[in-house]
Amino acid sequence: MLKEMKYAIATIGLLAATTLQANDNQLELQNNPELWATQLGNYQGNRYSKLDQINRDTINGLRPMWQFSTGVLRGHEGGPLYVGDGRLYIHTPFPNKVFALDLEDQGRIVWTYEPDQDPRVIPVMCCDTVNRGLAYADGRLFLGQANNTLIALDSESGELLWEATNGDHTKGESNTMSPLVVHDKVVMGISGGEFGVRGHMTAYNVESGERVWRGYSNGPDSDVLLDPQKTLMMGKPIGEADLGVSTWPEGEWKRGGGAPWGWVTYDPELDLIYYGSGNPGSWNPEQRTVNGEPADNKWAITVFARDPNTGEVKWVYQKVPFDEWDYDGVNENQLIDVEIDGEQRKGLAIIDRTGFGFLLDRESGELLVAEKFAPETNWASHYDMDTGRPVVNEEFSTFRQGVNVNTTDICPTAMGAKNMQPSAYSPETGLLYAGINRICMNYEPYETEYVAGQPYVGATLTMMPAPVQEGDGNKGRMGSFIAWDPVKGEVVWEIDERFAVWSGALATAGGLAFYGTLEGHVKAVNIDTGEELWSFKTPSGIIGNINTFQHQGKQYLGVLSGVGGWAGIGLAAGLEDPEEGLGAVSAFASLKDYTELGGVLTVFALSDAPDA
Repeated sequence: MLKEMKYAIATIGLLAATTLQANDNQLELQNNPELWATQLGNYQGNRYSKLDQINRDTINGLRPMWQFSTGVLRGHEGGPLYVGDGRLYIHTPFPNKVFALDLEDQGRIVWTYEPDQDPRVIPVMCCDTVNRGLAYADGRLFLGQANNTLIALDSESGELLWEATNGDHTKGESNTMSPLVVHDKVVMGISGGEFGVRGHMTAYNVESGERVWRGYSNGPDSDVLLDPQKTLMMGKPIGEADLGVSTWPEGEWKRGGGAPWGWVTYDPELDLIYYGSGNPGSWNPEQRTVNGEPADNKWAITVFARDPNTGEVKWVYQKVPFDEWDYDGVNENQLIDVEIDGEQRKGLAIIDRTGFGFLLDRESGELLVAEKFAPETNWASHYDMDTGRPVVNEEFSTFRQGVNVNTTDICPTAMGAKNMQPSAYSPETGLLYAGINRICMNYEPYETEYVAGQPYVGATLTMMPAPVQEGDGNKGRMGSFIAWDPVKGEVVWEIDERFAVWSGALATAGGLAFYGTLEGHVKAVNIDTGEELWSFKTPSGIIGNINTFQHQGKQYLGVLSGVGGWAGIGLAAGLEDPEEGLGAVSAFASLKDYTELGGVLTVFALSDAPDA
């Protein structure tokens, strides 16, 4: 619920007077609006560009300049990086190829890197063989390969500089996330929550690949790297020790999930990284009770604020204690500044899988706003602003309904009202822009046994479009694109889409917001009203992010198309059983009528802009 305060948006002081606190090269690149040097556009995760050559007046002149096929037919997430050297750097899903493409010669291949990976990692990648992209700093490209190998490449030649082992696929661990470079470290998470892994975030030295620290999502405080007398929760010290053990049944924390496979953002002034952890191991909540009663299962589905130098946890906020719906907490944490009762507060905004939009104080972790952006959300009525806990609707509690009982019409689905597809934030409007899933589910938990390297799910799901709201004529819709006011906690405008919107958003100073659809359309809309101004159909469905950059006076857009991910897993993996893909195959069965597999980079520019 929204606290009764007067708020006003203020733009974040992005990088001022902080260059000594982070990677100098990455900060320098982020300060140049012509470049796109990190997957989220800047450390704050805003995905906003100051470029305005492509704007509301010129958008009808936007044309594809060239396309490049990656040769891989699985889901393509992430997007191209441009660091000012005349090249685009792109990646693929497994086998995780990396290409350097000549921007001045219609994508001529400068070099290619293709690792030799054990294909046995593929079966432990729950939701397609995706990868969310490259990181860059100081002439090095960093990539987390599917097989848990973190690598550094020379950006000039593609030469492998070092590699580090981050996990073990025989235990169900894999990698899908994009690393982030902070200081002299590259930070990397892990995937595998559906296989009973123990989630962790790890920092490696950028020069050598040597491990510097590792912080776990569960277990003793010494493993989590938190001090209960200093680490804050809801603005106060946690107090009780080892909650990462005591809030689990005997030994269950060792397979307690909490995998941080999403995005990491960073505040150079506070010198803190922010990320969220995933679901708590088995999807059967009964197996995570203590003495037969719900237990918090800390620290799954939790926002962590860590010191990037040591891994020490400054504060935590658990969005869903005792998860009963697989509401992974990995969505991006947008760093924005807000004014509250005339006082500047450093904010952290999340458009979350739960169907709620959160605003926290990123210094203390205090909860400021928790409001529904998806009106069909029914698993909880609201959040208690004093405790920070959701008020659960027992009708949709899979624990209260019981094991082997099919709890029906839960909203949102386990995919979340928004999955990991990153939102954008415009400092001009003070709004967040994001692709949304309008899908609900039936959820039946069952007893499951842990076997290392095998699925540890314990629930059967079916999915269906969200119910039509009163006066809503869009029966059967499964997605939308929204503008969200993170301070007022309300949707400003919304565009309905046939399928869930699974692409990353982009906001620009040209008064535009961009996103992609599962059918394969790239769309540009008026950032103030949501009016569609332009669209283009790419060769395959889009689950990647739309990035923008400028080279020799010409602004470009670049996007990877290649349907897949959880939403497109039926197409990507050739699945036909309606219950496969953790329920996604049945929900997206008609997607095959609109798109096919692909793997293509499309680069756009204005037809009358200066030639590159």
